[in-house]
Amino acid sequence: MEIIFVAGNPEKWSLQIAGVRVVSPRRYITDPEFARLGAFRVFNLCNAFKYQDMGYYVSLLARARMHNPEPSVKTIMDFRSQEMIKHMSDDVSDVANRALANCGDGKFKLDVYFGCSVNPAYARLARRLFNLFRAPMFRADFKRGKKKWKLCGVKPISSHDIHGDERDFVSSVAEEYITRRHRASESPSKSRYSIGILIDENEELHASNPRALSKFAHAAGSVGFSCEFITKDDFDRLNEFDAIFIRATTNVNNYTYTFARAAEAEGIVVVDDCNSIIRCANKVFQAEQAAIRRIPTPKTFIVHKDNFEKIESEIPFPIVIKQPDSQFSQGVYKVDDSRELKKVLEKLLRRSDLLIAQEFVPTKFDWRVGIFDRKPIFACKYFMAKKHWQIVNKDKNNAEGGFETLHIDDVPKRVLDVALKTANLVGNGLYGVDVKETDDGRVLLIEINDNPNIDAGIEDKIAGMSLYETIMRGFMDRVNKTKNLVEDSKRNEKNEK
Repeated sequence: MEIIFVAGNPEKWSLQIAGVRVVSPRRYITDPEFARLGAFRVFNLCNAFKYQDMGYYVSLLARARMHNPEPSVKTIMDFRSQEMIKHMSDDVSDVANRALANCGDGKFKLDVYFGCSVNPAYARLARRLFNLFRAPMFRADFKRGKKKWKLCGVKPISSHDIHGDERDFVSSVAEEYITRRHRASESPSKSRYSIGILIDENEELHASNPRALSKFAHAAGSVGFSCEFITKDDFDRLNEFDAIFIRATTNVNNYTYTFARAAEAEGIVVVDDCNSIIRCANKVFQAEQAAIRRIPTPKTFIVHKDNFEKIESEIPFPIVIKQPDSQFSQGVYKVDDSRELKKVLEKLLRRSDLLIAQEFVPTKFDWRVGIFDRKPIFACKYFMAKKHWQIVNKDKNNAEGGFETLHIDDVPKRVLDVALKTANLVGNGLYGVDVKETDDGRVLLIEINDNPNIDAGIEDKIAGMSLYETIMRGFMDRVNKTKNLVEDSKRNEKNEK
C-alpha cells in the first residue's frame, strides 16, 4: 500500500518523510491512477476543508476508494460544528487545565502534528485532541474563562505553517505514525510491553530535546514497546507500565527519586534506579569512592565548618568550590583569593554541611562518555563557553561552548578506562562520565551523572538512531529478564506445592 500526502502546493513541500508521495488535491481527484480501490493510504493535508471544496472532496473520494483518509469527512464536519467543539471541550477539560495551568495569557494555541506536540509539556493534551480529531495536522485554540480553559476552535494547518526549526520534529513524528499504522494494519499488536518516559515540562534545561524524545519513542516501538510520555502527575499510573525511563532531572529529594523507588518496589524496570540517583547526586560520595578506588581526580578536599580554614594550605588558588548536588554547572564556583573563598563558603555552608573543594584544572574541553549496561554508547568533547572556565556560562543566559561528537573507537583508551571504571562502581544504568585530559597527559575524573543529556544533533551525531535503539533494546532485555524471573518463581512455587 502506497502512502499519499495530498497537499495544496506539492512543489513547495518542505518536509522530508521516507516512503511518502506528495500530490496536489486536483491530481488526486482527477488522475485515474488514484482511482484504484484500496491501493493507497491518504493523508489529507489541505489547509481548508470548506463544504464541497477540494479539501472536502479529497476525503470524500478517498473514503469511496477505500483509501482510509485522515481526516475523514466526519472529522471535517466536526471541525466546523461549534456544538461538537463545545462537546469536545468537555472531554479535554481536565487534561487542558492541567497542561495550561501556568499559561499567563487568556489565549493559547496548540499545534498538533500526528498526535504529538513539539513541546513535551503538552504531549498528553495533544494525544487527547488527536483521539477526538483524527487529522494529521491541526491547530487547537483555547480560551480561559473564569474557572477553566475551554476549547473554542480547531482548524487544519499546512506544511507552510510549520516553523523551520520544527520541521525535523514533524517529519520524525509523521514517519513514526505512518510506520506504526502500517504495522498495526499487518497485525493486531506487536507491542509486548509498555514503557513510560518521565519528562518535566517545566525544566529550563532538559535531559533530551523534543527531537530526541521523539526518537526514543520511535526506538521503543521498533523493539516492541508501546510508549507514552508521562509527568509527575502520572504517579498513580506506574503499574500500567513494564518499564520507566526517567528523562527529567533526577535528585534524591524530588519526585524522580519517588518514581524510581516506587517502580523498583513494584518490580518495574526503571532507569535510572534509586542507587544510581543517590550515588550520582552527591559529589561527596563520588570523591570518597574515587579516593578509595584510586581513580585519578583533581586534588580534592572535603570541606565542613571545622576545617574550611585549611583549604588554602591544601589547594592553591584558583580553587573550585562545589555543592554536593550541583548540576548543569550551577552550584559550582571558582574563587581566586581568600576574600572570594570566604564569601562563597559562608553562602554554601548554610545549604550543606559538606562541600567539595577542588584543584582548578584548565582545559579547552571536557570529555563526556555515555555508559549504558557497562558499555560506552557515545562520546563527546564539550568545549568551554566563550571566555569562560565552564562548558555552560550561567551568567550569560546559560550560553554553551561548542561540541564534537566522536566514534567510541576514536576516544583515547585511558579516557575510556577511567569512565568505565567509574561507572561500574555506580551500577549498570545510564551514566555520563565527565573526564579532563590535560596537556601533560593526566586523565582526571570530574564527576559522574545519572540521566545524562542525550540531545538529537549532539550526542547522537555519530550513532544516529542506533543510540536510541541500543538504550531501548537494553530496556527490553531487562524487562524480559524480569518477566522470566517472575515466571520461574511461579513455577517453582507450584512445584513445591
